[in-house]
Amino acid sequence: MSKRIIFLLSFFTFLSVSAQKEHISSYNVITVDYKISEKWYSYVEGQLRGIEDFSYPDYYELKGGVGYKITPNHKFLVGIGRYGTYKNKSMDKEEFRIWLQDVYDLRSGRFKFENRIRTEKSWFYEPKTDQTSDRIRLRYRLNISAPLNTKKVEPGTISANVYDEVFVIPADEVWFARNRVFGGFSYQVDEVFALSSGYLWQREFSQKGNKNLHFLYLGLSVNIDPSSWKKNELSTAD
Repeated sequence: MSKRIIFLLSFFTFLSVSAQKEHISSYNVITVDYKISEKWYSYVEGQLRGIEDFSYPDYYELKGGVGYKITPNHKFLVGIGRYGTYKNKSMDKEEFRIWLQDVYDLRSGRFKFENRIRTEKSWFYEPKTDQTSDRIRLRYRLNISAPLNTKKVEPGTISANVYDEVFVIPADEVWFARNRVFGGFSYQVDEVFALSSGYLWQREFSQKGNKNLHFLYLGLSVNIDPSSWKKNELSTAD
């Protein structure tokens, strides 16, 4: 009996220490997709993350790109972005990044399996130490989604979404640099707006020691299709 009590006390002590070291961070995203033509599209995205403090952003992303739909299930994109990390409310690291992206979708019934591959080149500047560096990184994400209350995604649809993404830095001492696992839900408000929320777990790998990050994800997606406006204008005029 005493051994069980000691075990329970040790277990709850471990949970208490872990809770102090790890906490919930914020991960907020706004994405805008713009349909240029039947084949061409563009997108812009902004992110704010509160890593050390949930309510105080200490990381941002501003990025965009132009893509081409090879087939309805296969598309290619070239992207560019600026990223910033703050420590003690001052800029700690700035990043300029370009990347190539290839996405191929597979479908089975209601399920959509999105395979995304990215090749990134980044340049860093640390203003506090006046140091510069660069990096090449590879990423692969398998994203599985399915509508829950309808047969396909349409206004009013609630969907479930899970994904796993791995990050590899070929020239680094630790090639397998990061792993992300996400689980959540989305709601298609109408033809333009969609909301999403969920839990994102991120594992950082390094020789200095591994680190876990826990994010509450909130996202707003805006899909702009000018061709639908023309259709609406014509139908209204009739």
